[in-house]
Amino acid sequence: MMALIRERLAEKGGWLRLAAMCAAPGLLALAFALAAGWLTPGRLTSGMFMRTFRMVDGSHPGFRRNHAKGICVTGWFDASGEAAQLSRAALFTRQRSPVVGRFALAGGMPFQDDAPEKVRSLALRIMPTHGGEWRMGINDIPVFPVRNATDFNDFLLASRPDPQTHRPDAARMVAFLARHPETQRALALLKARKLTSGFANDTYNSLDSFTFVNAGGTTTPVRWAMVPEQEATPAVGQGAGRDYLFEDLIAALARGPLHWHLVVTVGGAEDVTADPTVPWPASRRQVDAGTLTLARAESEDGGPCKGITYDPLILPEGIAPSDDPIPAARSAVYARSFVLRSGEPETASAISRAAIRSGDQ
Repeated sequence: MMALIRERLAEKGGWLRLAAMCAAPGLLALAFALAAGWLTPGRLTSGMFMRTFRMVDGSHPGFRRNHAKGICVTGWFDASGEAAQLSRAALFTRQRSPVVGRFALAGGMPFQDDAPEKVRSLALRIMPTHGGEWRMGINDIPVFPVRNATDFNDFLLASRPDPQTHRPDAARMVAFLARHPETQRALALLKARKLTSGFANDTYNSLDSFTFVNAGGTTTPVRWAMVPEQEATPAVGQGAGRDYLFEDLIAALARGPLHWHLVVTVGGAEDVTADPTVPWPASRRQVDAGTLTLARAESEDGGPCKGITYDPLILPEGIAPSDDPIPAARSAVYARSFVLRSGEPETASAISRAAIRSGDQ
């Protein structure tokens, strides 16, 4: 009898081990399905964003799904030490940190024509000597046009071009704006912004709110901007050539390094952190955290920024996300975009190595 019991227990243990072995890949498959949104079809996923970008700007294998037209830049960041009172991030102490960055135009079209009113971006990877790197994607607009990822996806769909006219359907956008008065207000601010003559003399804003944490654990809501030392001359008409903004930047860097100040704005108790469509008052305290110097331009064709995702949630200790929902959405979308383009054939950038060599002469 005892022998029979031991045999049954052994059989039961074997079945349990087999069940456990089968359950592991099953749970992984379930987790993958949840992440992909297959079991929750109403939930917005990074895959849905990829489809939206394709509907709006077309298919461009090998390129980033947004901010597709760009150029690599390298330089360094010299911290002033002034922001160390707000954040314990090592890069805010008086030191020099290498930088790999990227200037780009918004949108998923890698060969679009340059124009004064198009949104310009500056992405940065700041790498202090002792670790704790900081990545950011900042733009030359004062606020973000929507409050969250779902609204952004709907905004893009409302602005997609009609297949027949190749222009956005005005009725779709009117309907979207009627549901989102905050976007109407944000777009009015975007339209009123002063356009500068190029990348080199433009100001780039974080748009989203983050939290600085100092050595004592005190938290402070912040936004920031890269403010140029170069004179912010206004844009006057359309420049010459389809790539004139990038060509002017290459020529400026050939003449010498360009400089921006990292200006941190300290939020007040009443300032909104969860809604990037709302600007903070200009009267808020500002701290000059240091100077960004960019010294060299390189094509994305083999350039140092090619394989970098400028994920806004790659933050050093001493900088943390706020309740702003946009950075988390950007993080997921950037990761998905990177996976897709990494598996696609490489296509030559609009700003080639030859173009940069020509601009250096």
